[in-house]
Amino acid sequence: MNKKETNGTKIVVLGGLGEVGKNMYCVMHNDAIVIIDAGVRFPDSEIMGVDYILPDFTFLKENEDKIKALLITHGHEDHIGAIPFLLQSLNIPEIYAPQHAKELIAVKLQDRNIRFDNLIAYNDQTKLKFKDIEIEFFRVTHSIPDSHGISIKTPDGRIVTTGDYKFDLTPIGPMADLYKMATLGHEGVDILIGDSTNALNEGFSKSESAVDQTLNEMFDKCKNNRIIIATFASNIYRVKHIFETCFKHNRKICIFGRSMENNINISLNAGYIDHKELLITPDEAKNLKPNEVTILCTGTQGEPLAALSRMANGTHKYIKLRPDDIVIFSSSAIPGNALSISKTINNLYLKGVKVYTNNALTDLHTSGHANQEEIKLMIRLLNPKYLMPFHGDYRMLKKQANIGIMCGIPKEHTFILKNGDTLTLKNHVLTRSESKPGADVYVDGNRIGEIGSAVIKDRKIMANDGILVVIINVDMKKRHLLIKPNITTRGFILVNENEELIHKIENKAEQIITADLTNPKTTFATLKNDVTDTLYPYINNLTGRKPLILPVILDIKRDK
Repeated sequence: MNKKETNGTKIVVLGGLGEVGKNMYCVMHNDAIVIIDAGVRFPDSEIMGVDYILPDFTFLKENEDKIKALLITHGHEDHIGAIPFLLQSLNIPEIYAPQHAKELIAVKLQDRNIRFDNLIAYNDQTKLKFKDIEIEFFRVTHSIPDSHGISIKTPDGRIVTTGDYKFDLTPIGPMADLYKMATLGHEGVDILIGDSTNALNEGFSKSESAVDQTLNEMFDKCKNNRIIIATFASNIYRVKHIFETCFKHNRKICIFGRSMENNINISLNAGYIDHKELLITPDEAKNLKPNEVTILCTGTQGEPLAALSRMANGTHKYIKLRPDDIVIFSSSAIPGNALSISKTINNLYLKGVKVYTNNALTDLHTSGHANQEEIKLMIRLLNPKYLMPFHGDYRMLKKQANIGIMCGIPKEHTFILKNGDTLTLKNHVLTRSESKPGADVYVDGNRIGEIGSAVIKDRKIMANDGILVVIINVDMKKRHLLIKPNITTRGFILVNENEELIHKIENKAEQIITADLTNPKTTFATLKNDVTDTLYPYINNLTGRKPLILPVILDIKRDK
């Protein structure tokens, strides 16, 4: 590249720091921006009624005219899930994704009736250029096909992001391109943005081949039983060797779960999975012997509406569990889901079935993310001058920074950031610059960004302490309370069994309202605030509870 004066290359993080999910960041050089990934985070039980959590797109809206492309590392939801919402908010000229991710994105856009004509597949030989930004890709190993890291070169230096990766020397799919990583390291990497998800785990992660061997042993052991396997729908390599194991053991496969069906259909059409002839319908499965059928389904995290949970509850439309069924969880628990998973397993045991889960003695799952020794190997291959841990909560980011220091990166060259932070790379020197933290954006049904932290807080209060409604009939013109306030509650107390308490609250509300109405400056807003602010501690003192208080004022004008 020709040397030219620049303001530096900026790396702006929009999501993926201090959390697992919602991955999204941007590289901006002068008047050109490329976006890397656009993922969602799934809410935990504390964020009630929310479907997805999105990154804050404010920075991109402010610089929309500079956006050149969105680059996708791979097809997991925490990297592509926000794309439909991004396209509804902004004009994205082009989206570049590996073939498998491209197909998943296309299905996602079709489901939401979004037309986008510039969705382009890339491979590890593709090279792109947007003004002074040069981009190339390298193959990595992950739990989904077509996973890539990305090299971004500007006049100020080279930025490399690993995407999600692990090092598996006996993978089910293609090997990671170690040579290209080492070549990039030899050419010079200024900053490495590295996956931190498994940075707390020592050693190397298990090979996917170990799971393949265990599943074969399980099928041999349970050759007279119907086998039900629950796994992540996006773990295509796991699904691939489930197909191959079923082929080897002369079993047909019946699929349940829409995400599972979508992923398998895309993978069959693209040639990632063989043996399409094994697929059968639920009706066909009923007519086969137990040892001729494998049921492949979603529900590894105990999701109430997932296929496995409905089987465990006895509410599944097609599958009724039998005492000699074998259920295999080929998965691990996502943090926060242990309770729901345990509930599903208990329900399965109540049905009399035998359940196998991943543990130290049974290799039924392996992660697609790098453990500590693999992180060290990535750092050694790419030999970066600076390290920015990415994709993980704070302790994961901190651990990867420490691993980088162990590998010879100076402590002052490691950057643990928060969402909204910006780094500036200028003449191969990296500095921390401005920070503009953005709030999480909640998707609630068809509403995007309309639900804020105040609404979530109210939902928590209603879930824990209920709601108390104070209905107030007044004549504001005459400053007169027409009748005693009426109290109704939901989730707080039973009115019929607590009449004395209700009368006390009604009397207290009447005192507040009567006093307020003597002041000619009292408005609807002040009346509502006074009722809420006074009743809140009063009810808490009486009951120890803190319900959401909702005053409803009806202004009734009476004739003379």
